[in-house]
Amino acid sequence: MTIYTVGLKLRARTRAITIEAEDALVAALKIKLENPEAHINYVRKSNMRGDRRHPHEALLK
Repeated sequence: MTIYTVGLKLRARTRAITIEAEDALVAALKIKLENPEAHINYVRKSNMRGDRRHPHEALLK
């Protein structure tokens, strides 16, 4: 599986969450399942170098 970063807006706050999934659509759907009211802004493959410097939250599933 691949690690993806999903950017979303939840109420007035933006967040980036890291999740492991088969593809980008599955990653977005997993996030949407946990947060139905969230607006998905982007889904991208995780950048190991950049994400180590600026870590994102991880979905605990």
